[in-house]
Amino acid sequence: MDHLVETVETNSAPSSLVEERLDEIRRVMGKADDDPLRIVGVGAGAWGSVFIAMLQENYGKFRGKVSVRIWRRGGRAIDKATAEHLFEVINSREELLRRLIRRCAYLKYVEARLGDRVLYADEILKDGFCLNMIETPLCPLKVVTNLQEAVWDADIVINGLPSTETFQVFNEISKYWKERVNAPVIISLAKGVEAEFEPHPRIVTPTQMIYRATGIPLENILYLGGPNIASEVYNKEYANARICGSEKWRKPLGKFLRQSHFIVWDNSDLITHEVMGGLKNVYAIGAGMVATLTKESATSKSVYFAHCTSEMIFITHLLAKEPEKLAGPLLADTYVTLLKGRNAWYGQKLAKGELSLEMGDSIKGKGMIQGVSAVKAFFELLNQSSLSLQHPEEGKSVTPAELCPILKMLYRILITREFSCEAILEALRDETMNDPRELIEIAHSHLFFQPWLLGQKP
Repeated sequence: MDHLVETVETNSAPSSLVEERLDEIRRVMGKADDDPLRIVGVGAGAWGSVFIAMLQENYGKFRGKVSVRIWRRGGRAIDKATAEHLFEVINSREELLRRLIRRCAYLKYVEARLGDRVLYADEILKDGFCLNMIETPLCPLKVVTNLQEAVWDADIVINGLPSTETFQVFNEISKYWKERVNAPVIISLAKGVEAEFEPHPRIVTPTQMIYRATGIPLENILYLGGPNIASEVYNKEYANARICGSEKWRKPLGKFLRQSHFIVWDNSDLITHEVMGGLKNVYAIGAGMVATLTKESATSKSVYFAHCTSEMIFITHLLAKEPEKLAGPLLADTYVTLLKGRNAWYGQKLAKGELSLEMGDSIKGKGMIQGVSAVKAFFELLNQSSLSLQHPEEGKSVTPAELCPILKMLYRILITREFSCEAILEALRDETMNDPRELIEIAHSHLFFQPWLLGQKP
């Protein structure tokens, strides 16, 4: 069951209340009076940077009690076109322009715009600019490019890495935590999944990757997700999220993280919510393709939505013992991702021919497109013969993936590259495709739940 962490406030919390929340989490974590609470973001994509910036804005003024910093790799140069765009953003906002002048930082942006200087992603992040979100300036951040320096004494670590990088980076981090007495608390923001097939088919989530890499107790690893667009959250559009994990940490952290515009609920079901956060990215890519190929036809997009949500419900019944509890969060996250997420944007750009698959799934100005690896993970997992079931009409044994034509077509477009983007429409127009309602009925009529797919015991 979800819990609202605290009564909703109509205005920004007063400084005294903010400090009380900080004092409370410090007590929970056993911090001495002269020892600041150390919060470290690992990875500086759009959501990871926004999350750390919100914490810095909310708590950074209490310098003796908290330290907020973010790690990103150094050396990522910014091209001249991006520097020119950044310069335009700076000069369009008087407050921002004045801030950079006061910090004696404006001149370097002038030089970069003229091509006389190369800027770097970690350099501009210190001034409050995320490379994946240039048009939404953040507050200035303390940026560290040395991973050991960033994390060795961290109390709270925010994982803002893509799932494809999480294990590698946290495996490196584990070397710096060998001498620690108290384990840190880790909150993962990552919405991606991987698949493995031995000793049995299963999904591997970022929190599981972190556990494998570090050996940190599972109760200290949490997931936070919700139907949020990073730039809108930072601009204080009303938003909510769930923090999922052990009761020991999710309740005090939920209270600590909430703000007047960012409401946090808490839930015990970490893995299922984390997996569902990855599933919606799969279908968002296809939604972007359909929108472009049909010239934003509301009718065609609604047909796609009917088919993709039926497949998501079908898959959810495989993965969750009580799938009905996930319907609201899953659809909300899907809705916002289809409206304005980077995965839908990626599908649109592919269909327009403005991007190609050969460019990879890490796109300049957007970061990692998590849906591509998720398509591969979900299809290959659900295409395992060990999961086969009886086809309701043909009377033969089929894998769950065979009953998900949208997922199958996305796999053949994005992964095996057998078809172009236009094939997504052919999947919708297939006269042999069952009514989406029938797929949901199949899920309801079978003993479908397969707990080992999420590494759980039957």
